[in-house]
Amino acid sequence: MQRREFLASSMIGGVGAIMAMSELSQAVEGAGGPKQLLELRRYQIASPEKRDRLEKFFAEVAIPVWNSLGIQPVGVFRYLGEEDPSLFVLLPHNSAETVIREMAALLADPKAQSVGKDVLYDPFDDPTYQRVESSLLLAFDGVPKVQVPTTAESRVFQLRIYESHNLTKHVKKVEMFNTGGELEIFYRCKMNPVFFGQALIGSRLPNLTYMLGFDNEAAQKEAWAAFLKDPQWLELRDKPEYAQTVSNITNIVLRPSPVSQI
Repeated sequence: MQRREFLASSMIGGVGAIMAMSELSQAVEGAGGPKQLLELRRYQIASPEKRDRLEKFFAEVAIPVWNSLGIQPVGVFRYLGEEDPSLFVLLPHNSAETVIREMAALLADPKAQSVGKDVLYDPFDDPTYQRVESSLLLAFDGVPKVQVPTTAESRVFQLRIYESHNLTKHVKKVEMFNTGGELEIFYRCKMNPVFFGQALIGSRLPNLTYMLGFDNEAAQKEAWAAFLKDPQWLELRDKPEYAQTVSNITNIVLRPSPVSQI
């Protein structure tokens, strides 16, 4: 009995944690209908030449296989300034089944064994990429599926990660977007979502991660300027219940790879 009580108390940890766990459970069920699972990968790459090789593999082998499983649209993104040749890849899943199946499907594809051999069978001392970092996210109620907000040639994407210092504050920040009104302000200020996701697995937990799309860099700057002076945002920002919900922000500006479907 004592062991059971200890485990229960260590998992719950107070009224605040109980509320957070309840809200997380509701998010998984999806109050607004089916929500996608989003896998966000970062391929660590040493040179532009190896990046080009991997993009060719994505275009000719991986993306067709992923699309055949219903994983679409696939986003492939480069750093805006190309100071780093690494790539970000966004895979939207309509069920957990394709999260599990996509790797086996890729390896089993006949085309992968021929066209994709430069990546799948690259040499030990000269790999195409060093490692892959991956996070699995649950889409927000307010943005249940990946969107393609712009197809402009000059489009840019902004990837942002909001870390929280505990689970309760993390859930409050998710609430701030979903039902608190922050998403509505984003849309009104033309800060166009590609996705919003609550991190289930990955590094720097707990966090929420989102991506915005803009026609160009000027549109990005104009949208943020409008947002930061928006009266509804200023009122929402100062509400006590949303204080200290974010402990660290990562901000990355990207542009689409030539092979991206977003």
